[in-house]
Amino acid sequence: QVRLLESGGGLVQAGDSLRLSCAASGRTFSSHGFCWFRQAPGKERQFVASISASDQTTRYTDSGKGRFTISRDNANNAVYLQKNSLKPEETADYFCAARITYGIIIATTTFDSWGQGTQVTVAS
Repeated sequence: QVRLLESGGGLVQAGDSLRLSCAASGRTFSSHGFCWFRQAPGKERQFVASISASDQTTRYTDSGKGRFTISRDNANNAVYLQKNSLKPEETADYFCAARITYGIIIATTTFDSWGQGTQVTVAS
């Protein structure tokens, strides 16, 4: 397992950009696939984006395609989520999750590790 720590959240205006980071501890980072989820108050957790360990296959929620980019830096044990043209409805706590696998990461993957989350507020 890896331990995950998200950062980069904050208060932004609609249309702004934000980059979230997920720092991972442990020596098996490159063997993990990662996913970003978000959860707004009173709502269910939603899949945002994922990236696999092997060929770095990425997947995105339909609303994020073209605006969000997930990436990973195996040398620095970090995963990033670049979000552009942010919308007020994307206000939520954003969580990073990881699973040790070289397979494709999808929304229903069972994850081994979760971070504590970072809050993103998009003002209209």
